[in-house]
Amino acid sequence: MSAEEQAKSDTDPTTTPPASTPSSGETKNPLTEEGVREQLKQVIDPELFVNIVDLGLIYVVDLKPNAESEKTDILVEMTMTSPMCPAGPQLVANSRAAVEAMEGVGEVEIKVVMDPPWTQDMMTEDARDQLNIF
Repeated sequence: MSAEEQAKSDTDPTTTPPASTPSSGETKNPLTEEGVREQLKQVIDPELFVNIVDLGLIYVVDLKPNAESEKTDILVEMTMTSPMCPAGPQLVANSRAAVEAMEGVGEVEIKVVMDPPWTQDMMTEDARDQLNIF
């Protein structure tokens, strides 16, 4: 950038400064429950074609820093739409893969629970709209 362009960018409020890149000494954003839930929205129920978060299948997302590995261990408690859900193993495996793909994740445990039992009331409005449930 020329000296003239630099001077203009220093005084022009419409000029966007270049994005800074974190140095090796800076810490990255920590994992959050909300971030994990967003990641889990990538997991789609193969029978209903709606993500498992909007379906209301994710009950608990628990993050625990692991001092030994310097990563964050994550426990996800989820349910199925029915106890004999044929897509259960696929949903568990896909949930684990989605969470493990996140930066800074250590151990991932996906626990299937049936209490409380899943009902349609647990779905978001978006899921209801996708499934035409009013």
